[in-house]
Amino acid sequence: MDKLDYIAIDFETANYFKNSACSVGLVRFTNGVEQDSCYSLIKPAKLYFIPEWTRDIHHISYSDVMDKPTFPEIWNKMVMPFINQTPGIPLVAHNSSFDMGVISGCCEYFGISKPGLEYFDSLCIARKTWPELTSHKLTSLGEYFNIEYNAHDALEDSRTCGIIIKKAAEKWKTNNLKILLNKCSVGLKSL
Repeated sequence: MDKLDYIAIDFETANYFKNSACSVGLVRFTNGVEQDSCYSLIKPAKLYFIPEWTRDIHHISYSDVMDKPTFPEIWNKMVMPFINQTPGIPLVAHNSSFDMGVISGCCEYFGISKPGLEYFDSLCIARKTWPELTSHKLTSLGEYFNIEYNAHDALEDSRTCGIIIKKAAEKWKTNNLKILLNKCSVGLKSL
């Protein structure tokens, strides 16, 4: 953690249940610079989509995912191999309780052992770094920093989350994740 290395992750869900992941995006940052990424649609455990979410938020519907892999396939063939390319690098998510809840909910539903990965929350970093802002939602931060992205697209949300961490490090004048977390009084958690 002596460099600014992390993997940003984001999930979209079909409904309120944590086991309803319908897409995932991951972006690897090395020294705060995007290196690579991966994205997939996911066929949720139960094929119920909240119509308003499909229409107004993530625009993912049943027809988009009916032939896509399920969470265990995506987890074992894409997500964990991507994460394992850089062992020991923590995950970061904006409002991490949601995304880590999705991982936990899906792992529990499908009988997969929780991965024991370390993670931190970019929302907490943003609140400590820019307390003067009235909103620290990812969309608000994106607008504040003129980051053009398609909100609620898992890959673009991940990328924006990672950029926010880089901007926070710049404001705190560090290129060291451990120092950034310390300055923001944010600790690593384990899933």
